[in-house]
Amino acid sequence: MGVMEDKTKTNAITSKGLLQTAELYQYVLDTSVYPREPEPLRELRAVTSHHPRATMATAPDAGQLMGLLLKLVNAKKTIEIGVFTGYSLLLTALTIPDDGNITAIDLDRSTYEMGLPIIKKAGVEHKINFIESEALPVLDKLLGNHANQESFDFAFVDADKINYANYHERLLKLLRPGGIVVYDNTLWGGTVAMPDDSVPESYSASRNLTIKFNKLLAADARVQISQVPLGDGITICWRL
Repeated sequence: MGVMEDKTKTNAITSKGLLQTAELYQYVLDTSVYPREPEPLRELRAVTSHHPRATMATAPDAGQLMGLLLKLVNAKKTIEIGVFTGYSLLLTALTIPDDGNITAIDLDRSTYEMGLPIIKKAGVEHKINFIESEALPVLDKLLGNHANQESFDFAFVDADKINYANYHERLLKLLRPGGIVVYDNTLWGGTVAMPDDSVPESYSASRNLTIKFNKLLAADARVQISQVPLGDGITICWRL
């Protein structure tokens, strides 16, 4: 295959596969996401919109996919690293059974408490074990109890990019075979595909870490992966 032919096919795939306008993305939200979004999530999304770092919240279309994944693996015992105001946490709590359990870890309890009244009103607070801490010590403590190994069904990570690889190693020991871990921000604002000299300085460090992590996942034979262009990019890893 010639270079020109290869580029032509790539361009055709790009044109077919990407949401290239804000209007098309809004269509997806209005048609398929918002009509199926539970009222507590809608309420939490509205509260979060007033936070100065509101863009840190899980995108609702990515959340919808997460909800489907939780159902597909019959998730009951889950872990979340990085909570913010709790959109993905509430989504998980609403999806798993009444006797399910979520270990939720975040350095900042104050943002979690923004969403806590809505979580309480939804009647799912009893499913959540919130731990205000760095994540690595909590993961290591969990692994110290042999009963926790290969016992989790699902994990979601939206936290410090410098530790994604460290989280990955520990989560694969905690997840059962057939369990899923989802990593957020794996496209990092699209900067992963930009030339180095075009990347804004504020994005550069995390962008480089994200590129390295994406390569690590692509080479990891312990998981089957799919990188999905929802939100800021999510990578789904199915533990083999």
